[in-house]
Amino acid sequence: MSLNRTAKGVVLVPTLLLGGAFLAAAVWSDGPGGDNRTLAAVLGGLLMGSGLLAQLLPEPAAENVRDSQRTEEQS
Repeated sequence: MSLNRTAKGVVLVPTLLLGGAFLAAAVWSDGPGGDNRTLAAVLGGLLMGSGLLAQLLPEPAAENVRDSQRTEEQS
């Protein structure tokens, strides 16, 4: 299965939103939930980092995509 821009966008948007929510929870957490501030910051950073890292993955060349589609059709 080849990577494409749509798949990258599908990964990017939820990870950035969830990562931002966790980071916001880490910054503004008060009271009994304040003990989990470090966990929320780590999860937020990991989610945002993984979403941005997915954008850096190289896209396959057009020739490779055509070849892989042909082999899938033949099998």
